[in-house]
Formats: sequence, C-alpha cells, structure tokens
Amino acid sequence: DPRVIIDDFQGLLVDYAKKRGVNVVLRGLRAVSDFEFEFQLANMNRKLDPELETVFMMTGEDYFYVSSNLVREVASFGGNVDGLVPANVAAGLRAKYAPRG
Repeated sequence: DPRVIIDDFQGLLVDYAKKRGVNVVLRGLRAVSDFEFEFQLANMNRKLDPELETVFMMTGEDYFYVSSNLVREVASFGGNVDGLVPANVAAGLRAKYAPRG
C-alpha cells in the first residue's frame, strides 16, 4: 500500500510526526500492562502536541502473549518462532542463534 511507510527515527515522536505531516499514531496493545505505559506515552505526546492523536488497537487473541523479548528468548534456545514473526525475521533469528562450531 503506497500510504504505508516503514521508517525509523531518533528523538521525540511528536517532532517526527510534525516533520512527516502525521496527526494520528496507531499503537498496538497486547495486555493491560501495555495500556498503562501506552496511556502515559499518549498523554505526554498530547501535552507536547495537542494536535497529535493516538489510536489504540488490540491484538488478536492468537498473539496477545507475543513480545519481542519472548521471541528472542525462544529463538536463542533453538525454539521455533515460525508463525510468530515474518519468515525473513525467523530466518535471521535462526542465523543469529545458530550453534557455532
């Protein structure tokens, strides 16, 4: 989709959003603990830029337990992370944590 851009930045989200002309940020939530942190972050961003809106989207029940830390830990012990991350990420994790010998 030409409306979707994958990018990275350093600094404040509100500054990046202003630079890109973005006024809505979509954030994913897995659990209540995510909401507490994301709610604080959204309110700080609103304080810094009242024009920036944050929209929260809940993950599906099939993936609410998945986190990057958990995926890395499983991969580091040789566990299968296929279906939890894109195929290229799973391959990269297998290569990173492959036994060296």
